[in-house]
Amino acid sequence: MSSSSSVTSTSSSLGTQIDVASLVSQLMSTEQQPIINLQNQQANSQALISAYGAVQSALGTFQSAMSGLTDVTQFQGMMANSSNSSALTATATSSVAPGSYSVNISSLAQAQTLVAPGVVNQSAAIGAGGTTTLTFDFGTINGNTLNSTTGKYGTTLSATTTSGSTTVTVPSTASLAIGAPISGAGIPTGSTIASITDANNFVISAPATASGASVSLQTGATFSASTTSGSTTVSGSTANLAVGATITGAGIPNGATIVSITDANNFVISSAATATSAGVALQAGSTFSPNGSGAKTVTINSSNNSLQGIVSAINAANIGVTASIINDGSSTPYRLTLTSKSTGASNSMQISVAGDAALSSLLTEDATNNSGQNFTQTSTAQNANFTINGIAVSKSSNTVSDVVSGLTLNLQQTSTTPINLSIAQNTGSASGAVSSFVKAYNALHTVITNVTAYNASTKTGAILMGDFAVNTLNSQLHEMLNNPVIGAGSLSSLSDVGVTFQSDGSLVVNQTTLNAALSSNFNNVAALFDTVGQATDPQISYTSAASTAKAGNYNVNISQLATQGSLAGSAAAGLTISSGSNDTLNVSLNGTSAVITLTPGTYTAAALATELQNEINGSSTLSAAGAVTVTQNSGVLTVTSNKYGSTSNVSLSGNGASNLLGSAPVSTTGVDVAGSIAGVAATGSGQSLTASAGNALGLKILVSGGALGDRGTVDYSQGFAGMLSLWATSQSASTGLISAAVAGQNSTVKNLGTQITAQQARLSLLQASYTKQYTALDLSLASMASTSTYLSQQLTALVKSN
Repeated sequence: MSSSSSVTSTSSSLGTQIDVASLVSQLMSTEQQPIINLQNQQANSQALISAYGAVQSALGTFQSAMSGLTDVTQFQGMMANSSNSSALTATATSSVAPGSYSVNISSLAQAQTLVAPGVVNQSAAIGAGGTTTLTFDFGTINGNTLNSTTGKYGTTLSATTTSGSTTVTVPSTASLAIGAPISGAGIPTGSTIASITDANNFVISAPATASGASVSLQTGATFSASTTSGSTTVSGSTANLAVGATITGAGIPNGATIVSITDANNFVISSAATATSAGVALQAGSTFSPNGSGAKTVTINSSNNSLQGIVSAINAANIGVTASIINDGSSTPYRLTLTSKSTGASNSMQISVAGDAALSSLLTEDATNNSGQNFTQTSTAQNANFTINGIAVSKSSNTVSDVVSGLTLNLQQTSTTPINLSIAQNTGSASGAVSSFVKAYNALHTVITNVTAYNASTKTGAILMGDFAVNTLNSQLHEMLNNPVIGAGSLSSLSDVGVTFQSDGSLVVNQTTLNAALSSNFNNVAALFDTVGQATDPQISYTSAASTAKAGNYNVNISQLATQGSLAGSAAAGLTISSGSNDTLNVSLNGTSAVITLTPGTYTAAALATELQNEINGSSTLSAAGAVTVTQNSGVLTVTSNKYGSTSNVSLSGNGASNLLGSAPVSTTGVDVAGSIAGVAATGSGQSLTASAGNALGLKILVSGGALGDRGTVDYSQGFAGMLSLWATSQSASTGLISAAVAGQNSTVKNLGTQITAQQARLSLLQASYTKQYTALDLSLASMASTSTYLSQQLTALVKSN
């Protein structure tokens, strides 16, 4: 045991003979070199990826800039300058012609505001809480200006009935003569024959009271006749009156209406008045014509029949009305106010109430009924009224874009003197667009130069110097910029507008040359930079082009113009619309069908045409298919689809169809435009004609009218911005040169990473092997050293003992 302990002690006291860790570290340092080489290759690939990324980023920025410059209005823009910008401003598009307009604004469009009588408590219930329906309709109030004192319609007029007449139906008027005296039961003394209408009707000079009764008339001979209608001319100011308005007063039969307005001081009512030559007080009402947008309803019940609840219900219904409460400080301070969200005379409100009587007495508003106006009108719905070059214009909005094509007017104040509005080419915008083009190119050029440059002083090249992808990209870019643009007219190269290359490869603009080009060839500057088409015929315009269309000059020939579908009446329309009798129509417009209901009433032919047009165009279902225009000629209505082409058609059925259009209306289906582009038959759709073959394949034009036959040419150009936008888009895609190069380097980095991982795994095993091997050797050497020491000690001991 003691020997064993002695050996163990001796062994444990022996030092290490080899520095295993240092030796293994040195060996592994040599073995690590292949990994270092792989890591260096990986770092180089990542540096290349970073450099490619800089080019990709610059290319993306360039593409965005070129895409933004493909908006042709930047090069062809027009500007509008107003001599009184506080009253009128305007914006112009490239379609408006340069010129000058004189504008005088007499009134601005405004929305109607109604104020209800006040209540004591805004949260208290009004009425018994039964279900009540508020129906809002929107339209035009005609006749009688608003009484500024009462805020209501319906003014009492002092007038004198001065003359009357009665139409008489007889078996024959052959023996009658104008001026002959006529008498009989119900015929005022002194009556004469005023006019002879036809073979069976004549008019006498005075209103007869025997209307509709068989009477014996003395005209030199006695014969039987029926007085069938009567009318009375009334003297009084007609400034506030409207045809169709009801009128009442002493001696005026119930239901009398204004038939016609003769002049500023005379009008005709529909019935014979008995107060002839006597002063009478006439109550002139108003008429209401719906605008066709349709009635909207709001339900009030016990949950919301307070003033606050009514406001919330109206606003939540989103019917085009804003409701609020105003506290006027009186003993009944809380007043409901309603304001239409739309301006214009055709957006006045008519409110009917079905249900609770208390709510009805508070909220009913009917301008046609003198006793049915519970609100006070504080702001009248009115149109903007102005003149442009002396022509009177009335519009429902203060933003007007349909008076001069391409010009939007913003009316802001009335004017006391004419405003001069000048329209001119916006050369500043075009010049700025050219500068933006140059700036975008130079930014891309700088990045490409930085990654491909050679430094002569250090004799070193940038990381992508000589790179195939970047060099090819740069070559393509310069080739496109140096090639002329086909179809751009008199300008075909960048140098034509003062854009030239400098010695370092960047672009610079000569502003003098550019200004001269804009002054003499404004539209052609746009063609040089953008993808545009220019037609020589003013009624033909370029619409678009597919990628298959090549730039060039193409002849256009039209063999058929597009037309609109229509439905023409076969007889004059019946002017009285009765509920449930002839007010319903089944309308089919361009293949879409819906049911509409006309507003009952007696119309003029023009008013009925407007009502029919408004109801059709106000249908949400039919509006998706287009719109119609309804016209009348001698009382005969024609409904025309606003759409062109073979899918354009109109048909009407239902209980009101024959009343409006007669028994045999004529239906006409529209046709598509037909013709050729570049001598090849093109495809027509509505007014659009699209090239179907050849170099122009995919080129689309709009033919708005004109003659048949040769219609000139269309110049189609793919300008620099347009071409470069497409090029940059393709190069930025996954199939682009730089993307392919990045993908290749990413693959290399991945492969190198795989190799590095494998090498690191091998070295780990090798390091473990080395450590084990040299540790064992170290132990062997230590053991040998221990044995050597022992033997030496033993020898020394033997020597001493001897």
